Amino acid sequence: MGDAQAPKGRAALLEKLRLRKLQQVGIQPPQPVDPEPEAPPKPTGRAALLKKIQESRQKKVGSDVLHVNVTSSEVALPLQAGIESKDVSEITEEVSKLAITKERAPVTYRGETGKPVNVTSNYIRLRIEKDRGVFEYEVRFNPDVDCKRTRCRMVNQHMAEMGKIKMFDGGAVLYLPKLLATEKVHFECSLPTGEPVTMEIIYKRKKNMSECLHLYNVLFKKVMRALMYSQMGRNYYNMKEKYSIPQHRLEVYPGFAVTADELESGLLLCLDTQHRVLRCQNVYELMCELNRDPNFKENFANSVIGCCVLTRYNNKTYIIDDVAWDTSPSDEFETSDGSAISFIDYYKKQYNITIQNGSQPLLVNRKSIKTSDASGKVDRMVCLVPELCYLTGLTDKMRADFRVMKDVAAYTRVTPAQRVNCLRTYIQNVSKSAEAQQILGDWGLKLEESTIQMEGRLLGNETILFGDNKEFRCGNNADWTRALSDHKTTLPIDLLTWVVFYTNRDKNSAAKFAETMTRIGSALGCIIKRPQLVPLRDDRNESYIDCIKQYARSGTQCCVFICPTLRTDRYGIIKKMCTTQFPIASQVILSKTLANEQKARAIIQKIALQINCKLGGTLWTLRFPFKNWMIIGIDVYHPPKGSKSDSICAVISSLNESISRWFSMALPQKGELSEFYKLVFKKSLEQYQKVNGTFPSKIVIFRDGVGDGQLDHCLRLEVPQFEDTLRQFHLDAKLCFVVVQKRTNTRIFLRNSQGYANPEPGTVLDHTITRKYHSDFFLVPQNVRQGTVNPTHYIVLYDSCNFKPDHIQRLAFKLCHLYYNWSGTVRVPAPCQYAHKLAQLYGQYINNPVAPELADKLYYL
Repeated sequence: MGDAQAPKGRAALLEKLRLRKLQQVGIQPPQPVDPEPEAPPKPTGRAALLKKIQESRQKKVGSDVLHVNVTSSEVALPLQAGIESKDVSEITEEVSKLAITKERAPVTYRGETGKPVNVTSNYIRLRIEKDRGVFEYEVRFNPDVDCKRTRCRMVNQHMAEMGKIKMFDGGAVLYLPKLLATEKVHFECSLPTGEPVTMEIIYKRKKNMSECLHLYNVLFKKVMRALMYSQMGRNYYNMKEKYSIPQHRLEVYPGFAVTADELESGLLLCLDTQHRVLRCQNVYELMCELNRDPNFKENFANSVIGCCVLTRYNNKTYIIDDVAWDTSPSDEFETSDGSAISFIDYYKKQYNITIQNGSQPLLVNRKSIKTSDASGKVDRMVCLVPELCYLTGLTDKMRADFRVMKDVAAYTRVTPAQRVNCLRTYIQNVSKSAEAQQILGDWGLKLEESTIQMEGRLLGNETILFGDNKEFRCGNNADWTRALSDHKTTLPIDLLTWVVFYTNRDKNSAAKFAETMTRIGSALGCIIKRPQLVPLRDDRNESYIDCIKQYARSGTQCCVFICPTLRTDRYGIIKKMCTTQFPIASQVILSKTLANEQKARAIIQKIALQINCKLGGTLWTLRFPFKNWMIIGIDVYHPPKGSKSDSICAVISSLNESISRWFSMALPQKGELSEFYKLVFKKSLEQYQKVNGTFPSKIVIFRDGVGDGQLDHCLRLEVPQFEDTLRQFHLDAKLCFVVVQKRTNTRIFLRNSQGYANPEPGTVLDHTITRKYHSDFFLVPQNVRQGTVNPTHYIVLYDSCNFKPDHIQRLAFKLCHLYYNWSGTVRVPAPCQYAHKLAQLYGQYINNPVAPELADKLYYL
């Protein structure tokens, strides 16, 4: 049969518009074909479109279902040439109603084993009033209005009829907290020239809760300002309730980290107590202290660049990016109105502040701000006056001072009971503040009067296995320090040929160290012979280099360096030479560490255990109810801001069934990691096969250092690399990819008869405050004596092994027992902690390929 006659004129235009609109909403129009004579007539017009829409309702896209929000009464498209009464604008309007939204099914990931415990958390439920929410409307102007300011003015003129509360940025989308009386509302407006304009407000949909999280967080920013909290960085602090530490010239400001999120049990507010430490010293005073130094400019720049400073006149924080030595407060700058004014006059006029020194150099802060042009961003430079900038945080010298840290911890280490009291006080302040209640009430929100109550589970304590088939059952504190000193190691390595380097001032300390090491060998289950004691000419780096070249020969197992002071350059030279040029175990000890005779034996015993690990030994193991599994840990080290160095990614993989031997690799990370993971995983599989004679049947990967915004990156770009490598080896091994997040504001408190306390190690919480669309759980692995314990967040991103939640939760807790630098549990699984240590050592000091002889040893402890 011949082709049907093509539509012409207005009918052709309508047909072309219909096809284009259908393609925009994802519906492909049928292609014209010659029908068979026997075929029954196909449905046309409204019936044809409705049928196609119903079919698309069932269409699957991955795990998501496409829902087309349309009804029979809404379909009035001119699919037949005879229907020509519709205007083009009416056709566009009705086709636009085919709005396609994606809905994801909530995920439940709950274990069953363990003892039930009553817990609470720092989450407060947010209630949304009935028939309230966030409703999306489209704003149309006839004729069109291009100026955003004019569009906002027109919307604001008629807000009294729309409920007064709105969110509108001058575009085409308007958000209201209530439904209007009708789906379409018309308002008559006028341009500044007097020309009349018709504004049409058209209802589109009610937004999902997950789409409104940004709005809710903006509302709580307003609530914090209503409660007189000042924002510093991402958090809010009470600038009127500071704690002074005058002996160290420090001030501590209490505050909160506030985040609204949609979790498994609905809309919750996470409220975590925070503290900000400020120094009572401004940058100008620091400059005066360093002015006597011959390398003043270099030392001053190194001291302030990258630091965060606070300007008290506006309570804002800035990161210092540079020092403008050729500028001063006497210089002038151009204001927004085009006039010129000096920094001295500006601060006097705006803040009534008199700058004392008009010749001091200015500090520079650079940041990118969003713009409405095509580029999207523009670099902005802010010049700051040093005498108005107060330093925040602690210096490395302060952190190394025990007295400073002890005095600061008296205010920053908050117990669970104190945290709960702070949460209650915050809730009471919100309820008493009429302004805060108005902000929440305008959008139908109400904060509950207490934190959320839940039931967690406590996993059983683990059994530590030592040498000579000795066992030790861990207590509730998850600590086996005393048992480690009383038992032999699982796999001791004899230390027969080793060298101790020391300066003349540490001659006696070196002799006592060597003597003690030989005596404690039997307690560890190994033989430690007396080392060769080598005095250094002096404390210069060249002396250490010459001695390493002379004594780090073949057959020497370990080199020990007793250094009089802590110097990063010397430490870096030692580690770099002993890992790249001369593959040998190395141990650096500060002389003051050996000075305390009362603790010398315990300290030296820990050093001996560390050396045993670096030689390939094993200190303790656990029972694992599986065989032929490989456990992998991944972490990334990022260099300081402003550094030209690359990030370093470290991968650690297990080599035996007791998960006590590890294969390690670290490489610089440039761009995407597609080739890097394949290379390391391939070598890990080959090494596992070399040691065990077979490939692993299951691989569990614990990936540390991944934020919420990077989860999709891991799933799309990292997980396929491991699967591709398995296919290259023609292996049927299954893979489980778990993201580990230790930097979280979530806190879990145990509820008992005495009030609130830290939960015991092994406490798991896998519901209520977990993610709505992820398989995740929180695990408390540690015991802390002061402050509040931090739970670790685990997200099972990919699992072809089909593990039960109990399996992953128990495995994660077991692996927290296997970090050999600490005789207790750590916050993250041991392979993640090993990867962190390796990436940090490589990024800070080595930055060169490590000798392959060290790949199966923990040389980075």
